[in-house]
Amino acid sequence: MPLVSVIMPVYNGEKYLAEAIESILAQTFTDFEFIIVDDGSYDSSAEIIRAYEKRDGRIRFIQLEANEGPGSARNHGIRAAQGEYIAAMDSDDISLPEHLRLQVDYLESNPEIGAVGVGAQQVYADLSPRGAYHLQGIHALIALGMIVGRTAIVRASLMMRRRFLLESGGYNTHPDYRVSNDAELTYRLLREPCFRYGNILETQYLYRWHESNISLEYDPRDTGHWQRDAIERLLGEASSETMARFRKVDQGKKLSWRERRSARRDYRRIVNAMAAARWISPGDVACINFEVNRRLESTTPRVWQMFLYWWRHNIERKQSSETAP
Repeated sequence: MPLVSVIMPVYNGEKYLAEAIESILAQTFTDFEFIIVDDGSYDSSAEIIRAYEKRDGRIRFIQLEANEGPGSARNHGIRAAQGEYIAAMDSDDISLPEHLRLQVDYLESNPEIGAVGVGAQQVYADLSPRGAYHLQGIHALIALGMIVGRTAIVRASLMMRRRFLLESGGYNTHPDYRVSNDAELTYRLLREPCFRYGNILETQYLYRWHESNISLEYDPRDTGHWQRDAIERLLGEASSETMARFRKVDQGKKLSWRERRSARRDYRRIVNAMAAARWISPGDVACINFEVNRRLESTTPRVWQMFLYWWRHNIERKQSSETAP
């Protein structure tokens, strides 16, 4: 049986489908099956998939009679999968050649990690650069980003241990999650005690933005919904003031002294609650607090930042002179 099952749902994806398929077939890691689920397409997607299926025996084609949505299509692929690891792939994106190999090596070397992503580059339809994701490499900071930040892990690039997907019930197929089903899954897994994420920071995935990208349907409020739910689970409440402060810190906006004190208190409560709920390990608290302090320092007024720099510089110089022989 293959070690990896790559699962890719397709719905009317003829324009970029061949490029996506070729990028998986060109992987340096070869011990995989490639399950492509056609989700009721009415363009030439099925014909393109069949042509590749004849050329490469690693491709397994599942064709659904009607459109069920990407979450349901992925679940069909998961149920058919034989691999120990499940790799996600979108039908309009590009996986660079070392993508699967790096993830397999990472999961083999880190048995405590349940899912690992890779660095990704946003590109336009013609693959010209659009922007990069600024990711963190360790679970504690990924978890913090999921709850009070922006993109912490590129979900389309994830490789997960199959047992976690089966135990979780897979992707949510409710119509409310048609667009955000992968976000819902990653947040749900985060809440599992001792589930851990990782990131390989090397860029190995090209995330394409184009006129029919499903991401364009994504309501930015969805991210706020998942974050609010996580904060309410941890703290018992998530006031609009607290959420607003987290957004300001994440965006690097300047805070008043009162806002900054409140934000520090909010972060302290969140971090302690994450440790108590076992979303992070107690040993991760110091690492997260260091990152929180870094974020909060960027929100201080410029004059105060200059004073802090002067103060640290002079204290360090004084300490050096006192310890000098």
